[in-house]
Amino acid sequence: MFSTRPTWSRRDYVRAGSLGFFGLNLASSLRLQAAPAKAKSCILLWLEGGPAQMDTFDPKPNSSFRPIATNVPGIQVSELLPKLAKRMDKLALIRSMSSFGDDHPQAVHYAATGHLHNPAMQFPSLGAIVGKELGAKNAMPPYAIVPKWESGRQYEDYFRSAFLGADYDPMLVPDPAKGNFEVADMSLPKSVTPAAIDSRQAFRRIVEKEYRARVESAEHAKLDAFQTKALEMLLTPSVRDAFDLSKEDAKTRDNYGRDSVGQSLLLARRLVEAGTRFVTAAGYHGSSWDTHSDNDRLHRDRLTPPLDRGLSALIDDLAARGLYQETMIVVMGEFGRTPHINAALGRDHWPKCWSLAIGGGGLKTGLTVGKSDERAANVVERKTSIGDLFATVYKAMGIDWHREYMTPIGRPIKIANSFEDTTGEPVGELF
Repeated sequence: MFSTRPTWSRRDYVRAGSLGFFGLNLASSLRLQAAPAKAKSCILLWLEGGPAQMDTFDPKPNSSFRPIATNVPGIQVSELLPKLAKRMDKLALIRSMSSFGDDHPQAVHYAATGHLHNPAMQFPSLGAIVGKELGAKNAMPPYAIVPKWESGRQYEDYFRSAFLGADYDPMLVPDPAKGNFEVADMSLPKSVTPAAIDSRQAFRRIVEKEYRARVESAEHAKLDAFQTKALEMLLTPSVRDAFDLSKEDAKTRDNYGRDSVGQSLLLARRLVEAGTRFVTAAGYHGSSWDTHSDNDRLHRDRLTPPLDRGLSALIDDLAARGLYQETMIVVMGEFGRTPHINAALGRDHWPKCWSLAIGGGGLKTGLTVGKSDERAANVVERKTSIGDLFATVYKAMGIDWHREYMTPIGRPIKIANSFEDTTGEPVGELF
């Protein structure tokens, strides 16, 4: 008689939960059985500085820009997003986000990690956790940031792995929109062959064997892991090819836009297609959306055109390649903007109520979640936390969102931390 029970590998048991006998928690295993993962990767389009919700995804009368219809009846967006309006069936809008931090450092930290900033504790970012839980694939780095921060390196630290270890830190990639774009050390010198590398590695092992017999330390193990990963990437042609934008035709590059936003999204698509689990596309560096003055002009002329063009191109590209259902897209900044215009014709920081877009990865799309008031100043329906967003990403990717990690000081922290240190819950409307 055949059994109807699911078969579980050792890896399944290890990943099923973090509590209980041998790390297996019955509730965790049942959650994972009930919600099979569809998403294999995630692209976070990071809108640094915080866009104005009423001028983008949640149009209101206090915006200078009129709302326009989308290809989903009943859903409107700002007139600044005409291309995305035609693709709204591929996205969902959460209009009831609420977070913490009135200034950028605190707000970025909270958005990247789900935890309030604490000088005594570093917290791992969403991307690092996804990379750790799902692991590397096809010798690709599990987590990447494109492009790396040229300034404001404090924010870069918030997107790192913290106590999870350097294995899960993001690979920092230069700006692909620059003419001299090149990822350093991605190929062997012409004078060195793979066979020579193997020979030198064997010789090094012989030399070090006696030394390590006398001096053993954890640092050796870490160094071995880094060397092994670096050599694996160097010796895998497909890894080098994934970073080579010259393999894209000119029309595709033009569709994305020849700017940092567009080319970062194009490279993000190439990386997830090759096996990277999480990519932060951060072409809006320099707090671009921080419109304390000239809010309307900046949104109209500089900020929304690359968003509208680049994100639309990414959606079309992923769909055409059959990748949209297995690639999540999250579009967000660290907070929103004030419902009122200040004396400098700008909008200031506003974490109480803001919007984001999400799609792909098998999520339900063509809908809105939550509701703000008539000025997009306060949440009036379905208040949603960063922890809920993280839990949504985890569920779509087959990760138990109830998991906790033990810190070096013996304090457990939630990987989906919501209001008042409760565990976030996936946004049910999206499943």
